[in-house]
Amino acid sequence: MTTFDVTQLGRVGVLYGGTSAERDVSLQSGQAVVAALQSAGVDVVAIELAEDPLAKIQAAKIDRAFIALHGQGGEDGTMQALLEFLNIPYTGSGVQASALAMDKLKSKYIFTALGISTPKFALLNEHSNWQQVLEDLGGKAFVKPAHEGSSIGMSKATSAEQLQQAYQTAAKFDAAVLAETLIEGAEYTVGVLGNQSLPAIKLETDNEFYDYDAKYISNETRYLCPCGLSTEAEQALAELTLACFNALDCQGWGRVDFMADANGQFYALEVNTVPGMTSHSLVPMAAKARGIEFSELCLQIVQQTLN
Repeated sequence: MTTFDVTQLGRVGVLYGGTSAERDVSLQSGQAVVAALQSAGVDVVAIELAEDPLAKIQAAKIDRAFIALHGQGGEDGTMQALLEFLNIPYTGSGVQASALAMDKLKSKYIFTALGISTPKFALLNEHSNWQQVLEDLGGKAFVKPAHEGSSIGMSKATSAEQLQQAYQTAAKFDAAVLAETLIEGAEYTVGVLGNQSLPAIKLETDNEFYDYDAKYISNETRYLCPCGLSTEAEQALAELTLACFNALDCQGWGRVDFMADANGQFYALEVNTVPGMTSHSLVPMAAKARGIEFSELCLQIVQQTLN
């Protein structure tokens, strides 16, 4: 544990819960962070949010906030803007970066403009020419809501009929629905802490893809860290991670998800600005591989608000 006077932090409010589709995950994350900060001696208060977050946060009289809210309303710049209005320092990325990272479509526009490798994509609507879109994307597509996380509303499509069904599934969660070329290969995720990438994790699941069940429920999902890449390939992935993170002007901590094709080329999928902090979560796992225990990780993240 780093020697640090935790009284410098004052009263830390852990914001968790929220009203998004990821509320259940956020409840787990928030409880874990509260326990970790308490064990480090921090004056911490758990602030479970649903309705009227402004009143709850004001009533708690906190000096800074650890945001453990996932999804819309917590990870998309909304909560960040509220905290800025209240002049309360908070963990993670700012308003604009949070909004950009939460919007998979805008993220991909930026990645593409900067020459960062990302799967070819199309924005879907109810009038899309399903067969044409599928052909344009190489015959296999992955469909996702543009503003959700935790694999919510995602599915694969290999026919025009499946693509339309996948769109209808995703559209239940978001007005903006994205289809990407399906990259068939290994999946990796890389955490960011401060200005450094953490060791890459390779994800393996027997599910059709790394879906909500594989992320939060199944005990069969395999997390490989070390991930099995060569030193050169892992270094390239680390550099690509920071390129994605910096492209959206993200700060503090986060996680970037990738697919690798059969040739080993990496494709950036998305940046997560408030990754999960549960028992199944990836940033704590990567931090531990670097020798950073969970309570130390939480402390390092909240210490960033002093800068």
